[in-house]
Amino acid sequence: MSDERQVQQVLARYVRAADHRDGAAMSALFETDATAEIFYNRAGVPEKITELVGAEAIGGAIAGLMTPHPPRGWSHHTTHDHIIEVDRDSATIDAQFVVYNTVGDERPEGGWPPGAAGAQGTITPIESGYYRPALRRTDGAWKISHHRVILDQPMAFPGA
Repeated sequence: MSDERQVQQVLARYVRAADHRDGAAMSALFETDATAEIFYNRAGVPEKITELVGAEAIGGAIAGLMTPHPPRGWSHHTTHDHIIEVDRDSATIDAQFVVYNTVGDERPEGGWPPGAAGAQGTITPIESGYYRPALRRTDGAWKISHHRVILDQPMAFPGA
């Protein structure tokens, strides 16, 4: 597998860990001493919301600070337009993202009404921006050393 594809898979695993609120899986994607910075893109001028230091703190934020999924609900991250640069054992990604909130309708006790077909529920975009991680290859594995999240809307972050 090419270096570019391996690097892209780190981001794919990142969004899945976020959707699952899986702190351990998220921590495993980061160098032990990694940092993650979250910014609000205020009309093109980044405004820092918070900074997390260390893989454990980053995983802990995913597991403990993200809003829990509602009943029959889930989040779904998508990333687009990846710009990946690899220089030996260093790499960067610049990718756009959108997060969707999905909530399934409760199945009626008597079953779906006549004529009902397809997915039942709502899908709402709730977050967008850019993921800009820097990665290092250590012992053959790519890990995030510094991650910048640039949000298109402000975020309430406990303690920030």
